[in-house]
Amino acid sequence: MSPFVSVAAYAPPGVGMLAVGIVAEVFGPHGEDLPGFDFTLCTDRPGPVPTDLGVPLTIAHGLDRLASADLVIALPWAGFRTPPGPAVLDALSAAHERGSLVAAHCVGAFALAAAGLLDGRRATTHWRFAELLARRHPEVSVEPDALYVDEGTVLTGAGAAAGFDLCLHLLRREYGAAVANAVARDVVLPSHRDGGQAQYLAAPVPEDCNDERLAEVLAWAGANLHEPLPVAELARRALMSKRSFARRFTAATGTTPHAWLRSLRLSSAEELLETTDLPVEEIARRVGYGSAAVLREQFVRRRGVPPRSYRRSFTNTPNDPRAATN
Repeated sequence: MSPFVSVAAYAPPGVGMLAVGIVAEVFGPHGEDLPGFDFTLCTDRPGPVPTDLGVPLTIAHGLDRLASADLVIALPWAGFRTPPGPAVLDALSAAHERGSLVAAHCVGAFALAAAGLLDGRRATTHWRFAELLARRHPEVSVEPDALYVDEGTVLTGAGAAAGFDLCLHLLRREYGAAVANAVARDVVLPSHRDGGQAQYLAAPVPEDCNDERLAEVLAWAGANLHEPLPVAELARRALMSKRSFARRFTAATGTTPHAWLRSLRLSSAEELLETTDLPVEEIARRVGYGSAAVLREQFVRRRGVPPRSYRRSFTNTPNDPRAATN
């Protein structure tokens, strides 16, 4: 199956303006060297659509756009406690049955649940409303702490800015780390947060860490992935004990130093596999694994495929999604 090219975001009355901005930033134009998508907003009835800020948004397209999009995104809206009308639910279900990817973040997940698309699947939403989602839809396995949940053809994300994480994950999954990283740089965001990372953090990501000393150590670690980087060394550079460093690290990032390093090593390996012809053995060395066998073991466990298969998947993937149809 080719990576998605056309993206239709469903914006119901009362749609969240932050959510509109997120999808427009990720799937809108980024310049000649970055991906370009056929992106549209659609709604129940084209015309002025009220938003959660009270400012109307003029949307030119109706639900018919959901019938042709490769990726359909249900945006969150203020009145999510009342399910969308039958026409919307039918359009979401039909898109999924046709083979489209269907996604939602924040309380947009309630629309997918009402359409039955989350039945028997794992899902997440804004942590404030996870209990409500689970209570209303007991057939859905709600994961209240996850940033996003990928169930293959159906994906859900947490609240607010976690919409960026979901969209970047989709780019990474379909087009690879290089494209996702390029878009992330363009919108000045960290390129990757694991879906299992906690939703509510003292500081959202290492790159945004408010602790200057800790941020310097993380930057140094990222530039020296070829080194072993034991926690004791990171703590020494931060002028902290191991226990204090681990506690402050988890408070700032929502994950452990070991898990953060593993994610960074694998993300770096992904980009090297996509953008270079380096042997897997050399990539393993550069990202800090003792051998190609160790990299392969971690890659299969965390990404589901061996490094060489991953490389083959992206060798012929065009950087411009529009080229996928040529």
